[in-house]
Amino acid sequence: MAIRFQYNKTSRQQLEKQLQVRIRALPTLQNKETALRMEVKKAKKDIEQLDEELEKRIHSYDKMVALWSEFDPTLVRVEDVKLSRKKIAGVVLPIMEKVQFETRPFSLFNRPKWFLDGVKTVEELAEIGIRRDFQEIRLNRLEFARKKTTQKVNLFEKIQIPGYQEAILKIKRYLEDEENLSKSSQKIMRAHQESRKEEEGSIW
Repeated sequence: MAIRFQYNKTSRQQLEKQLQVRIRALPTLQNKETALRMEVKKAKKDIEQLDEELEKRIHSYDKMVALWSEFDPTLVRVEDVKLSRKKIAGVVLPIMEKVQFETRPFSLFNRPKWFLDGVKTVEELAEIGIRRDFQEIRLNRLEFARKKTTQKVNLFEKIQIPGYQEAILKIKRYLEDEENLSKSSQKIMRAHQESRKEEEGSIW
């Protein structure tokens, strides 16, 4: 990133202000990046656990496969998913509170006894699946925020801060050179004036 500047004190002061802003912001960004990395790791672990739980539950019903063919899946549907929001490392994330199901009325006399357990089982499996999908949405948001934060940390750390420091140094050297030239010019002029006075004095 090319930093625009002019070789004067005003430009140098502006660059110094910009540099200080970035130096002060960098530790906060680094902390945010670390927190987001931890949250990403946690979200991935939660997804793995939910996958394992879902698989375990499904396998536990393998013996009942024949019975499940009798079950009517239209009896249960998701009515609502209750959400709340929470700020984690500066990122607003949805939190899944509760899944509400609606069960269509059915006659217990015309259905097998296990249908009530079947409804409960379908609800439990559906909730695990919804929680898993929900965690994936959270993970994607966290990953996006982490990547953005990492980019900003790299921009400040590797490009902008060194860039501002280099520009300030260039201005500083230029102003020092200019000052030295000015002093040298003054010395030369003084020496000329003195030699002229001496010459004029020697004539008289």
